[in-house]
Amino acid sequence: MRSITVDLGERSYPIYIGSGLLRSIGERCIEAGFAQRSPLLVVSDTEVAPRYLEQVEASLRSSGYTVVSHVIQAGEASKSLAVYEEVITTAIQGGLDRSSAVLALGGGVVGDLAGFVAASYMRGIGFMQIPTTILAHDSSVGGKVAVNHPLAKNMLGAFYQPSMVLYDLDTLATLPPRQVASGLAEVVKHGLILDREFAYWCREHADELLALDPEALGYALERGCAIKADVIGGDEREHGQRAILNLGHTIGHAIEAVGGYGTFLHGEAIAIGMAGSALLAAKLGRDRQIYEDTVSMLAALSLPTRLPSKYSGKELMEAMMHDKKFKEGRMTFIVPEAIGEVSIISDVQASDVTEVIAQLKKEGSPW
Repeated sequence: MRSITVDLGERSYPIYIGSGLLRSIGERCIEAGFAQRSPLLVVSDTEVAPRYLEQVEASLRSSGYTVVSHVIQAGEASKSLAVYEEVITTAIQGGLDRSSAVLALGGGVVGDLAGFVAASYMRGIGFMQIPTTILAHDSSVGGKVAVNHPLAKNMLGAFYQPSMVLYDLDTLATLPPRQVASGLAEVVKHGLILDREFAYWCREHADELLALDPEALGYALERGCAIKADVIGGDEREHGQRAILNLGHTIGHAIEAVGGYGTFLHGEAIAIGMAGSALLAAKLGRDRQIYEDTVSMLAALSLPTRLPSKYSGKELMEAMMHDKKFKEGRMTFIVPEAIGEVSIISDVQASDVTEVIAQLKKEGSPW
């Protein structure tokens, strides 16, 4: 088992990565300090629950916990206020109190939604992340929890850290290939922002990662989580440096909003966004090789780097104006200076972004 600590003083917590961890979930809840006299709420989805919910519930009950479960429809559309209200209703009817905790058993959608429930129920109760996708190695760490608004992704949320992240690699074996590739977008992102060697390692070991080779995947997830933990430890609430974790997200979130959540998987949209950020870097005078290498890394991981022509540039720009990174009439972008190094640029001109969007829709080599 691999172990990483997210160092946030009193709010520090461990990340455990290994095989067979779901069998000990009850013991881990005791380790996390969740009171056995208070009910626990397990939130899962229609894809994950049939495979793992019964095992989790059994482990919790064997450790003396009362368990209430709520299963949401799988997919980004469930990150909504309507579904949030349904989960809150289950929590109230299940008798959850201020000593209770919410366990998020699933991917990023489940983690974001369940975390927002935990952050807001009775002004905040215990929370554990149990990610079951590669993509969730990113979303389960760092305490960003939220639901979407039809006009903008993650517009309603909070910073709320879990007590523990329990990452059972065995749950990844059933992921379809598209989900695997989508998750690897956030893995290579961590290399692109802070670890040049790791970024190129991801390209070199792409076939092993896509095949879910245990050794390669275990290392990649550990390194990705460690990079994110280091960033969060220095800037928990994104007042500065934590924003670098948003590489590709300004365009990526707009793609998700305009296309209707679910047309592109999150990692696919972020991959196109990272290609766009590298294009913007070239537009702003950075080395064009950054773009070439970024695209080759994403392509090796079976990720898209082009935007379908049907996407309206105007609609994408309007969606970006609703993004939380749009302030005082200026657009903030994370722009690569080199592979493994990025800058936060807060005065990007909308005309430059419009041109990048147009280039992302063209075939062949841009510019």
